[in-house]
Amino acid sequence: MVDSKHQWKAWLYLSPAIVLLLIFTVWPIINTVRIAFMEGYNALGVLTGQQFNIGIGNFVNVLKYGDFLTCLKNTMLLTVLTVPLSTILALLIAVALNSIKPLQKFLQTIFFLPYVTNSIAIGMVFAAMFNIIGLSPDGARAESWGIINNVIMFFGGEPVNWINAQSSYEANIAVMTIYIIWNALPFKILILLGGLQSINKQYYDAARVDGTPRWRVLTKITVPLLSPMLAYVIITGFIGGFKEYSSIVGIFGEKMGPVGDAGSLNTMVGYIYEVLPDMNYGDASAAALILFGIILVVTMINLQVSKKRVHF
Repeated sequence: MVDSKHQWKAWLYLSPAIVLLLIFTVWPIINTVRIAFMEGYNALGVLTGQQFNIGIGNFVNVLKYGDFLTCLKNTMLLTVLTVPLSTILALLIAVALNSIKPLQKFLQTIFFLPYVTNSIAIGMVFAAMFNIIGLSPDGARAESWGIINNVIMFFGGEPVNWINAQSSYEANIAVMTIYIIWNALPFKILILLGGLQSINKQYYDAARVDGTPRWRVLTKITVPLLSPMLAYVIITGFIGGFKEYSSIVGIFGEKMGPVGDAGSLNTMVGYIYEVLPDMNYGDASAAALILFGIILVVTMINLQVSKKRVHF
């Protein structure tokens, strides 16, 4: 506790950080809310003293946008598919890593590498793995089927048109799901592994003495004691899922979809970036607030569920 006589020193030390937060965090949020309700807003008009009407016109423009439902559907679908699957996989891998003593640190480093690698670069690598070179118009022949299709064909399967022209929406979503899950695993594994290593080993010793099966130890001991960390990675996973954008750009480029079907995989964040170059700051701000509202509602639901399911 800082002595009241010396609190000014604490505020003095904190002032640089507070000023930076006010300039680069607080003010942009306030300005975004302000612009979202200013109809027909444009930066040049502000410089010339133009007055803008206050209303919900920008929100109406966003909702009337032809591909708005597509953006919303893609965002929701990718989030619903990737968050549960990545959380389950991260839990299983974290449990396995926690049980492996030899090379544990080395394996932790390997699993953490994707987290410190540029997501666009990773997306380009995934695109190369799923890409088909020289595909014929009828889809029967190709110069190279790509690494993934070569593996599928090695085991007797048929090649799939994953991301090239005339590929199906389901194949595109499958590629995106695989990539997002793989990219999300390192952070979740790190959090869950830290939680596992903080669990009192006496619980496991008692279960071992009683001859409790491993699956029951996982569901009745590990998961309940790990529930605060699981709640954290699920909530942050949903927040990150609703902000998905860079992974799609990394694989499909700025067209946000395969050749001939541009925009088919666009997301809410993708829409915001799409209208910014056209100086539609009002629409972009309104879309950002809509996305914020969706994330807020989902987060509140998760918090309510966590109150009943999380054991501290």
